Amino acid sequence: MGKVFEALKWASSFLREKDRDENAGELLLRFYTGMDRSKLLANLREELDPAVEKTFQEAVVLHGSGTPIQYIMGFEEFYGRKFMVNEHVLIPRPETEELVLSALERMKSLFGEDTSLDVVDIGTGSGAIAVSLKLERSSLSVTASDLSRDALKVAKENAETLGADINFVNGNLLQPFIEKGQKFDVVLSNPPYIPLGDQKQMSIVVTDHEPHQALFAGEDGLDIYRDFSEQLSFVLKEKALVGFEVGAGQSQEVSQLMQKAFPAGKIETVYDINGKDRMVFIELE
Repeated sequence: MGKVFEALKWASSFLREKDRDENAGELLLRFYTGMDRSKLLANLREELDPAVEKTFQEAVVLHGSGTPIQYIMGFEEFYGRKFMVNEHVLIPRPETEELVLSALERMKSLFGEDTSLDVVDIGTGSGAIAVSLKLERSSLSVTASDLSRDALKVAKENAETLGADINFVNGNLLQPFIEKGQKFDVVLSNPPYIPLGDQKQMSIVVTDHEPHQALFAGEDGLDIYRDFSEQLSFVLKEKALVGFEVGAGQSQEVSQLMQKAFPAGKIETVYDINGKDRMVFIELE
């Protein structure tokens, strides 16, 4: 190795052999050299600093053995911001950005532009949804909860770093709010929704490294939505918005659960950029 292009070539063939995404090599090299893509491409013939090269090689080998590059670099981009991530939280996905965008649009149409609303993000993980909502619409009063204290630590750090004023609560789903008699205008969640049986077909990059508590939800993946359908009515104001991310193909069952819980609710399935049924919204007037 030695030169930038040689390092990239090595990483690409190493990762291909390990059945990993070859682009990860470029992302890691950009991270360790501090170069953006155009600068990296302009410097292909330059020599790599030996210390950088060593760290880069170690990171590529680590990713080859299954560690997600987001955990190696310590962050993931979400809604145009950098969120710190580690093995205690799910890595935020692009599809979840669409949940934030759709929720903001629906809040505007249901409640108006700058109304102060009480919003809660259940199972916040890295805090990506809660922090993004607060920073996109500062008039919101945002609460974020998680069952995992380790996840809450990460979410708090992200909120502080990004300057979002959020109230954090440790507890299981809506339980802490039911106990306090707390009510919300908006409830959002990207809960665990993968059926246990799917684990066998999934990449070890996900199953061996991301927290199972944030991924799997019973035999059919719908356990958490069932719990929500029983608990939601206790924490919603009369006029309210509920939004869930769902696994592709689950929207019909989740919609049925919610329609049963809220016969007068307006239920809507929203498809993501890839044409998959990815969100279910419930509007109560």
